[in-house]
Amino acid sequence: MKLKLMKIMLLSLMVLGFTTSGFSQAKKPTIMVVPSDVWCNQNGYMKEFDNQGTKEKVPDYKRAFQENADLIAMISKINGLMADRGFPLKNMESVMKTLASESAEDAMLTSKSGGGGVVESPIDKLRKTAKADIIMQLTFEVLKTGPKKSIRFTLQGIDAYTDKEVATAGGTGNPSFSADPAVLLEEAVIDKIDNFNAGLQRHFDDLFANGREIIVRVKKFEKWNGDLEKEYGGEELGTIIENWMKANTVKGRFSTSESTENMLLFEQVRIPLYDASGNAIDARGFTRNLQKFLTAAPYSIVNKLMTKGLGQAVIVLGDK
Repeated sequence: MKLKLMKIMLLSLMVLGFTTSGFSQAKKPTIMVVPSDVWCNQNGYMKEFDNQGTKEKVPDYKRAFQENADLIAMISKINGLMADRGFPLKNMESVMKTLASESAEDAMLTSKSGGGGVVESPIDKLRKTAKADIIMQLTFEVLKTGPKKSIRFTLQGIDAYTDKEVATAGGTGNPSFSADPAVLLEEAVIDKIDNFNAGLQRHFDDLFANGREIIVRVKKFEKWNGDLEKEYGGEELGTIIENWMKANTVKGRFSTSESTENMLLFEQVRIPLYDASGNAIDARGFTRNLQKFLTAAPYSIVNKLMTKGLGQAVIVLGDK
């Protein structure tokens, strides 16, 4: 009887060990911590870029990191807290250096024969280079009460592909005599970060089960003599593309928001997180397969693939 009880206990411990191992090996979202637009604007770290003739203001991250030691300390502290909890992080400064070395500051992509293009902002390019699942926006302010200081902060977890807020935390820490803003931030954040991370993980678990969300557009160059109503084997091209989407999205999930002879707009397109090799799939990687499908026989349609950030792709039919 005693031997039987020992066997049962040993079996239970083995099962618990396997379960714990499974949880510890669960995939975590990759995160990049960035200063929020609000913080950059309040502290004078903004610059303009030309968006097809319209001037738009975007954060000047490079200057912020070069000039603001508190920002570096704050992001380093958040990075450390997240890493301690098993969340992989992208270092923003390193990503920016990669971006600069690749000279990825072209304002617009156009067809070789002068067709239309897609404008990609510096922020879109930063996200595309980082390839993080979640952008963690940090806003903070040092408050003074006599000789004591405290930190008021807001953390926003933003899906890098859709710009949807998936987790948030905020508050004000207790006043302290500490002069180190990073210490004040840790004191303010420490009792909130686990709930924040749980929100991030719930979102990522949904993506893992149901696919990542992107947007795909199909357009045509004006000079192309075909359109999306052209028939191949008795079926219109637009319908053929929709059928391809059904066959290649996770659980066939997408929404056709607009369909005309000249344009298709697919929203809430759910794509796998990883390919067979375990590499993350973004809008470009997914839509490249559609590009190849349309280029091959019997369609043989020359087309151009363009992207905006991680989560939007455009295929333009009829030219390169």
